[in-house]
Amino acid sequence: MQFRYPARLQPGSSGEIVVSFRDFPECLTSGRDMPEALAEARDALEEAIAGRIDDGEPIPPPSRRRAAERFVTVPPDMAAKAAFALAFRESGLSRLHLARRLGVDEKVVRRMLDPRHRTAANRLHKALGLLGKELVVESRAA
Repeated sequence: MQFRYPARLQPGSSGEIVVSFRDFPECLTSGRDMPEALAEARDALEEAIAGRIDDGEPIPPPSRRRAAERFVTVPPDMAAKAAFALAFRESGLSRLHLARRLGVDEKVVRRMLDPRHRTAANRLHKALGLLGKELVVESRAA
């Protein structure tokens, strides 16, 4: 799954640019101008995904972008965490069982599932591989 979500940017009543996401109705932010609105949108989207990971709620796949929308990309660290959280839930494994398969303590897996704890990309890549998934990094023109 790609972690790029369509966002609607529209003028607010006080001149700011308001950003909303169809896939995350709880995610609403704004900025004084377009660059600030997009930066705030990335932060808000990251927090919405972190909240869903924390609460054990589903992370929806991105909807198709509509003509009036722009894509906002989830920061790479959070995208990797979200991919791992989704794969872990899908696997049905316990944290302890996955920890044994990874050869680490259960608290390491607990930290890997904590969206605010920094986890090395290599560790997430290895864990995703054990869960039958692959972490892919792509670079595109902005």
